[in-house]
Amino acid sequence: MSSTGDRRERGGRGASDNGVGADAPAGRGAPAAPRTVVAPARGSEPAESFSVPAATPSGTTPSGNALLPPARAELLEMFLAHLGMEKGYADATVTAYGTDMDQFAAFLAEAGSGPAIPGRPSLPNPASSSASPSLDTPELITKRHVQRFLAELHRQRIAKSSVARKLSALRAFFRFLLRLRRVTADPTAGVHNPKQEQRHPHALNVDQAFALLDERRQRKALTARATAHPTARTGHGTASGPADAVLLTRDLALAELLYGSGLRVSEALELNVLDADPASGVVRVMGKGGRERMSPLSDTARDALAAWLSVRHQVDEGRGEPALFLGARGGRLNRRQAARIIETLCLRAGLPQAISPHGLRHSFATHLLEAGADLRSVQELLGHARLSTTQRYTHLTLSRLVDVYDRAHPRSDLASPSGKTPQPKPAATPEKPARAATPRKGGKPTPKR
Repeated sequence: MSSTGDRRERGGRGASDNGVGADAPAGRGAPAAPRTVVAPARGSEPAESFSVPAATPSGTTPSGNALLPPARAELLEMFLAHLGMEKGYADATVTAYGTDMDQFAAFLAEAGSGPAIPGRPSLPNPASSSASPSLDTPELITKRHVQRFLAELHRQRIAKSSVARKLSALRAFFRFLLRLRRVTADPTAGVHNPKQEQRHPHALNVDQAFALLDERRQRKALTARATAHPTARTGHGTASGPADAVLLTRDLALAELLYGSGLRVSEALELNVLDADPASGVVRVMGKGGRERMSPLSDTARDALAAWLSVRHQVDEGRGEPALFLGARGGRLNRRQAARIIETLCLRAGLPQAISPHGLRHSFATHLLEAGADLRSVQELLGHARLSTTQRYTHLTLSRLVDVYDRAHPRSDLASPSGKTPQPKPAATPEKPARAATPRKGGKPTPKR
C-alpha cells in the first residue's frame, strides 16, 4: 500500500508553474481547520486578523461551539464547478481559486469595514444593516470592498503575484455572475493588478547542468556517502525498500527529462509508462489547458529513460501503478519528492546552490536561446500558449551580447575571416580635366593651377 507521500498530487497542470496550489487543500470535499491570517503590527498598532474558512461538504452545519468552517456559498460552488467542468481548469487552479474566494468571503464577514483609509469614508457596518455583503448577496459587494480587500492583503505583505492571482479569481467570479445576471455591474472593473517585480528565472550554466547530470559523479558521491554512513539511506525508502542505486537511476531519468525536454515538473510527474517510448525519441506530454504536444528526447534522456524502465519493476513490485516515475513505496512521485530529488542531485554535484525542478526548465530554454534557437521554436518546445511568456527567457548576459556584436557587426574584429578589421578601399575618382587658360589683362594667358 502506498503512503500519503507517494499518492499522486492532483492538479499538476494549471497553477502549479508559478507556485499556485502547493499548499492549498487537496480537495473541496473534506473539511479542514480554518486558517487565520494575521496582519503584522506596525509600530504601536495591534495586529489584526481574519480567519479564512476552509471548504466543507454542502449541507453540513457547525454544531455547538466547535470551530467548524461554514459551508461555501451556493454561487461559489457553482462557479468552481463551472471552472472545472466547462472551462476545463486543472484541479490545482480550481482549488486555488476556491481558497482565494474563501479568503474574500471571510474578509467580508469579519473585516468587511476594513481598516480606515485616510481621505475615504468608512464602509457601512455589516452588523447594523439587515443584509450584509457576502458571496450569497453579491449585489451588495462594491468596488470599495474589493479595494479594501486588496489593501488588507498589501498591509499583510502578501506577495504581489499572490495578490494578482486573488484579483484574477475575483474577476472570474463576477464575470460568471454577470453571465447569470445575478449582478448588474462588475465591482472589479477599473481595479488594476499590482505592478509585478521584474525577476529573471534562475538557470544553471552549461557546465553546472552537465555536472548535475553526470552519472559517474552522482554514483561516486552516493557510494562515498554510503561508505561514510553505512546505516544511513540516501533514498526516500526504508531498509526493506528498493536500493539507492535503483532510485538514483530514477532520479537521473527525471532530471534528464526536465532538462533535456524542458518539461514542467507537473507534466513529467503525470507521465505514464505508455507515454514515454525511448526508442521513438519523443514523449507525449499533456500540458496546460489540456493541450497535448510531442516533446523530443535527447540521446542522454533516451538512455536514462531506458535504464530506469529496465529497473522500474523493482520499485513497482507488481502493484500495477501506471505512473512512469514512482516513489520508494511504489506510488506516483509527487512534487515535493521531485524537489528533494533535484536538491539532492545538486548537492552531490557540488553546485553552489540548489535549484528547483522548474529551474531545469529555465536552463533548457536559456541554453537553447544562447545557442541561437529562434524564439518561436522555443515556444513550441516549452508548450507556451503566448509568445510573451517565452520572452522571459531572452535575458542574456553581457558577455553573450558582446559575442553577438563581435560576430555580427561589420566594424568588429571578428567579422572578417582573417581576424583583422577590413579597411574600406578608397573609391576610384576619375581624373579631373585641365581647365582652360584664362588670359591676363595686357599680358599672356596663364593656365590656372
